[in-house]
Amino acid sequence: MKINSLLIGLAVIGLYSSELKAQVKVISLAKYPVFSTEGHRGARGLMPENSILAMKKAIDIGVTTLEMDTHITKDQEVVVTHDDYLSPAFMLDAQGNELLSADAKKYPVYQMTYPQLKAFDLGSKYYAAFPQQEKIKTFIPRLEELIDSVQHYLKKTGKKQVFYNIETKCSPEGDGLLNPDPETFVRLLMAVVEKKRIAPFVVIQSFDKRTLQVLNEKYPEVRTSYLVSNQKSLEENLADLGFTPFILSPAYKMVNAELVKKCHDLEIKVIPWTVNSEKDIQALKDLKVDGIISDYPNLLVP
Repeated sequence: MKINSLLIGLAVIGLYSSELKAQVKVISLAKYPVFSTEGHRGARGLMPENSILAMKKAIDIGVTTLEMDTHITKDQEVVVTHDDYLSPAFMLDAQGNELLSADAKKYPVYQMTYPQLKAFDLGSKYYAAFPQQEKIKTFIPRLEELIDSVQHYLKKTGKKQVFYNIETKCSPEGDGLLNPDPETFVRLLMAVVEKKRIAPFVVIQSFDKRTLQVLNEKYPEVRTSYLVSNQKSLEENLADLGFTPFILSPAYKMVNAELVKKCHDLEIKVIPWTVNSEKDIQALKDLKVDGIISDYPNLLVP
């Protein structure tokens, strides 16, 4: 009996030690860039958005951080795409046919399996909003695949490790229709992050405060960024969120010297979106923001 008790005790100690080591590994966060240069959806102004090709383009330009969006599919794959529905503006079907405007809500990502989703062409159609965007046939990737491709590309090219700024695309109105509940979304997303061991280089951002609240409760070691585009004060937004995030990420026209000072006094970084002109980029740098998200990362990197 005593021997069994001793063995059980040693097993518990061993298990605890393993868990502790795992926790220490996760919370050993990498030093965040002094100024975060972020390619929006990879490099949307130059390559098909949220594609692996866009991420590689941003890496070649020299960004510190890859910004991207995530959705969940019907078969619970975490995929890198922005819109709730496949967009007729820049998507083609598996046969190369255009999606009709009348079909704008025909293809909800959350109600499609990943094999169905991957069959669509993300990059061949001319996209009038971004005339510089290179046209090349590509697909919506799984987050896991994108991370593998990025990490392999960094090793192959000898580039410095980048950070991942990953957005959860969800809302209370979309629960059960366009996205899973926040707890499920976070669980699926973090399963990929932890499997690929990139947590030290990850920021999770969202307009949906619920996913950030779940992260703060269950994964407090993970950096969070609160996306805002409202008319509320900083104090009101922080009260809504219920904790102090690592980053406040406002629409860039919301940013002024007072907001930056208030955030810095609270040790919150300010990283505005989406800034696409040299004039606006310089004005924000003059305000001492901590980074900028742009469709044209080539404007951010000398």
